[in-house]
This record gives sequence, C-alpha cells and structure tokens, in this order.
Amino acid sequence: MAIEQVPDVVFKTRVRDESVPGPNPFKWQDKTTQEIFGGKRVVLFALPGAFTPTCSSTHLPRYEELYDEFKGQGIDEIICLSVNDAFVMFQWGKQQGAKNVFLLPDGNGEFSRKMGMLVEKSNIGFGMRSWRYAMVVNDCKIEKMFVEAGFSDNYGDDPFEVSDADTVLAYLKGTEAPKEKPARLEFVG
Repeated sequence: MAIEQVPDVVFKTRVRDESVPGPNPFKWQDKTTQEIFGGKRVVLFALPGAFTPTCSSTHLPRYEELYDEFKGQGIDEIICLSVNDAFVMFQWGKQQGAKNVFLLPDGNGEFSRKMGMLVEKSNIGFGMRSWRYAMVVNDCKIEKMFVEAGFSDNYGDDPFEVSDADTVLAYLKGTEAPKEKPARLEFVG
C-alpha cells in the first residue's frame, strides 16, 4: 500500500544564531513535519548522501539551477533530504553554494524509514541511507512520487533516472520528461 501522507517526525536542524559566540554561530532547532510541509506545495528529493558524486555533481545543483522554474509552477519550497546530520548537511550546502534548496537532515533516518525508503548500503560503507527518490507534497499529502528503480538493500548501482529536477519539473508543467539528462558522475557500489 502506498503512503498517502508524509509521516510525522521531528527533524533536528541547525539555524544561524548571532548570539552564539565562536566560529559556529548556530543553535539546534526542532522542525516538525507540519512546519515543513503544512499549507505549502513542496518538492522534496532524497538522496543517499551529502558529498557523494551524483548528489553533488547533478542532483542538488540541477534543483538549484531550476529553482525559479519550480517557483513558477506553484512550488513554495524545494527540499533536499539525506540521512546525514545537520553539521554535514550545512557543510555540504556551503561547499555546493546552495542558496535556494533547503537541506533537511534526517540524521536518524526516521523520516526515510517511515516513508519506506530507508535501505542498507553497507556494501559501500554507508550503513542505512535513503533510497533516491523525489516527491511533490501538497499540504502534507503526497501528490506524486518519483522512485528510482531497483529499490533494495545493498543494490549494486545508483540509479538516477526519475528523481532528477528535469523529470519532476516536466510533471509539474504537464509535459514529457526530457530524454537527455544532465551528465553525472558515476558511483557504483
């Protein structure tokens, strides 16, 4: 049975706070599923890990690049979710120059698990991670899912055909997904 609504979880995030002294001016901030998805139309894409080849070369950068087009299709926010902690997600966003996409840490994998998207990737030393997928969420209800083929533990490849920004944007525009996709770096486990 397909999930119809995003699961209720509390995400452990970090936000800038100038009152915090030192080189790390951030404080913890809990964000609930309702705060993130409630009353908004959101595109969320999930990936195996920050700093990994496809995620860094294509997945996140293309959503950043097409941000204004997504906004033009009625999307309030684009979220990138990974089973990484808030510190890793912050540093990755900084390294990527991410300005538009909100990087959401699923540090314990709770959201991914409740979505049915948590997989074992010990074959490449990752442990438990999110399977690569994207979805359009409208006020906490899942409107459309884009799940990569091969969903399984320790899958020997990293498919990237349907969760990309161009495919999701084509869905929002009511057009066919482009046959040619942006080049990506390979990472085979």
